[in-house]
Amino acid sequence: MKAWKTILIVAVIATIVVIAGTFAYFNSLPIPELRISSTTSLWDTGLLTEIKNQYEATHRVDIAILHQGTGLALASAAAGDADIVLVHAPTSELPFLTNSTLVCRKIVAWNYFTIIGPNSDPANINGKNATEALKSIAAYGRSQPSGANVWISRNDASGTFTKEQNLWKAAGFNWTTTSKESWYASTGQGMGATLVITDQKNAYTLSDLGTYLQFSRSGSVSSSQIALIQGSDYQLLNVYSVYAVNPQKISNVSYNEAITFIKWLISDAGQQVISNYGTANYSQNLFSGAVQPLKTGSPQPDVQWIQQYAFFNGTECPTQYQDDHPELYP
Repeated sequence: MKAWKTILIVAVIATIVVIAGTFAYFNSLPIPELRISSTTSLWDTGLLTEIKNQYEATHRVDIAILHQGTGLALASAAAGDADIVLVHAPTSELPFLTNSTLVCRKIVAWNYFTIIGPNSDPANINGKNATEALKSIAAYGRSQPSGANVWISRNDASGTFTKEQNLWKAAGFNWTTTSKESWYASTGQGMGATLVITDQKNAYTLSDLGTYLQFSRSGSVSSSQIALIQGSDYQLLNVYSVYAVNPQKISNVSYNEAITFIKWLISDAGQQVISNYGTANYSQNLFSGAVQPLKTGSPQPDVQWIQQYAFFNGTECPTQYQDDHPELYP
């Protein structure tokens, strides 16, 4: 009997030693890095930091974030400086999908852009839709003395600037000539910096609602700057998509880590992080998770608008760009 007890004790000790050794071995391995190239709005609102913290808490990976405009985020992917891109300009994204730089696109979130301006609203845009508001801003700007800054543009390669150009076109303006008028000013900077300059100039600008709310709450933008044009409006729709960088096109990318991250981001856990973000501070969510509404074919107008605005050939990711990951597209 004692012999059996001795054997059992030895076996338990041996098992513990093996487990401890295995644990120590895996802990001694380098922690893999996942490089995310993303838009400034996801960074400025704090959502990307929340995603990073939540993901790293449950996955053995270090996330490195490069936040910049959509154009630069896409360029970083093409240069091999990212494993994941999170961007919000479908027309700018599509060429990187069709040339195989990016694969496995998933639409993960949406919200709306807004036009920010002084609460005195000298251009009288409150209550108008986006294109009518721009017409009023242009008319007001042309009535002001030369050099008066009425509209402040990012004028960069961002998704926000792409949206702005499209809105000016829809309002009947040629952006190339309009941008040279004296009332139109450009920053060439990110959304946060552009909001601060707009506040200083007591002017108007286009912003994603989330970044404006974050900067307003922090005091970086004064209470005299308010969201004059906001709410559900197809013209102001803002759709965010995630892509993996294609290892067949760009070498030395962490492709498996990227796919694992995408699967988490589109899971119930990841979508909950997106949809709940902001409710504690703003009494509203700054973003809405898009995966489940698109999957179920929700009849809400937002979902139909996403399909119209951001789908490629009738789908979020045509089959040839799914890179043998049909599980992402149930």
